[in-house]
Amino acid sequence: MLVDGFRNDYECAVVVSNDSDLLRPIQIVIHDLGKKVGVLAATQNKHPSRSLTANATFIKHVRPSVLAASQFPPTLTDKRGTFGKPNDW
Repeated sequence: MLVDGFRNDYECAVVVSNDSDLLRPIQIVIHDLGKKVGVLAATQNKHPSRSLTANATFIKHVRPSVLAASQFPPTLTDKRGTFGKPNDW
């Protein structure tokens, strides 16, 4: 987001995270580069990070049904064999 922003490769960035560690990069892009940054909150508790909410240009929630429909299947196979995601995902 930062590198592409400094290169002026986009007008608006969208962050799909609820991680407040991304606050500083979001602030830099908005305040120093003058670009919009939205946050897509894909959280179970429906409450995005307060610091992200207070600083992002916009916040959108990802509906649980959309999130569920966007997941890979429980198991995948590649040239090394079959593997799966953790059960609690």
